[in-house]
Amino acid sequence: MELSDVIHGHRSIREYEDREISQDLLDQILEAGIRASSSGNMQTYSIIVTKDKELKEKLYTAHMEQSMVVDAPILVTFCADFNRMRKWLALNDAPVHFDNYMSFMIGAIDATLVAQNCALAAENAGLGICYMGSTLANCDQIGELLNLPPNVVPVVGYSLGYPAENPAPRDRLPMHGLVHYDQYEDYSDEDILEIYKDRNEKGWNRYMAVPKLKEMTEQLGLKNLAQIYTKAKYTKESHLEFSQTVLKYLERQNFMNNE
Repeated sequence: MELSDVIHGHRSIREYEDREISQDLLDQILEAGIRASSSGNMQTYSIIVTKDKELKEKLYTAHMEQSMVVDAPILVTFCADFNRMRKWLALNDAPVHFDNYMSFMIGAIDATLVAQNCALAAENAGLGICYMGSTLANCDQIGELLNLPPNVVPVVGYSLGYPAENPAPRDRLPMHGLVHYDQYEDYSDEDILEIYKDRNEKGWNRYMAVPKLKEMTEQLGLKNLAQIYTKAKYTKESHLEFSQTVLKYLERQNFMNNE
């Protein structure tokens, strides 16, 4: 396909055919990922490809019981990884550090760039993906299941397989509401209302079209999409809890030596 068709045709796929992905195709996808930019060409990431059904069933709980974890033939986890480089430094009589928060951020960005390259290559080959925020939110549980050593942290992950559904592409905010030239220009109230006008309508209608989601919205007394985001999907309490999980895991994984 044309690159623009791949990019604009993206959608999250949660239902998959019972069909394996050939190793040759998987290798092509992973090779595309490895060609992504990385800080200093250090490639401070690792990619974990999970096919084992028993392990995926364990990861299902850590991924908040999202069905695609077990339904897709493959789960791919992209990790910030300074373990490998630190060992290389030690073998070459070089200072061994990269054990601070900045190092984690470098590895996290590297891993994310690789993940998106793989995603584009996969979608170009007719496969589907669904990113899962639970990869970082429950990084401690996932890290334990994947046997991650110190200086390795799971950052992003997604299911991968042949789509068994064809959902409509989700809306995006208009470009003029996202792009700034030269310097950031803050938004007026009128700007915000205009930028989110379509999102408010389409997002709300999407929730109302699914009986389970509509029932949840009515039970919570939610009146608009903004309330759905902050009172149902991404509450302050849940984000504080996940923040503590990530910070504690970063310390455990030797990424918080910041003094």
